[in-house]
Amino acid sequence: MARAKETRGDDTGILLGMLSAVELDNAVTQRRLARELGIALGLANAYLKRCARKGFIKIRKVPLNRYGYYLTPRGFAEKSRLTTKYLAVSFDFFRTARRDCTAVMGECRARGWRRIALYGAGELAEIAVLSAGDAECEVACVIDGGWGARHCAGRPVVADAASALALAPDLEAVIVTDAASPQQSFDEARAAAPTLGLAADRVLAPDLLRIAPPAR
Repeated sequence: MARAKETRGDDTGILLGMLSAVELDNAVTQRRLARELGIALGLANAYLKRCARKGFIKIRKVPLNRYGYYLTPRGFAEKSRLTTKYLAVSFDFFRTARRDCTAVMGECRARGWRRIALYGAGELAEIAVLSAGDAECEVACVIDGGWGARHCAGRPVVADAASALALAPDLEAVIVTDAASPQQSFDEARAAAPTLGLAADRVLAPDLLRIAPPAR
């Protein structure tokens, strides 16, 4: 499940989410917008001002010293354009992720590594689980200490390598599926590999994460 980040790359998603929220409820507060979009309150305020400056929304003062936000005709047109753009980007991400996850799962299968843990919950992990079935591999668990749920794509989520070992002591490889901080997670997974009884070279990642090779 994709979470909004305070980065330029997620600009389309934040703008689309903001325009959609204003369309649904013109009494929405900045605090609620920030919470729903997963961004800081100050950033939500900045995006609202930007939308107003571009003529996408109108801001009016309402009773009880609050503000109402109204989508303009230009805002409706922009929301439609962003929706098309966002869907295209999302489809391209799924297609690329599916291809790369299938490739890395195929590499595991070729090496005889069938029982796998994923490192990082989220949308990419969900795609990796689908790809594992195609390669006749099994995802035993997902390692992610910051995930707010007990499962991801039907697989149990554990906090760390020690918990993964207790749940699945026969793991044969780890695949990094953290799209938010891939390099950091790759380095963490390699450092945690001995805890799982694995060599560091059994930690792999799909090509789309652009992981830098380990220093020799």
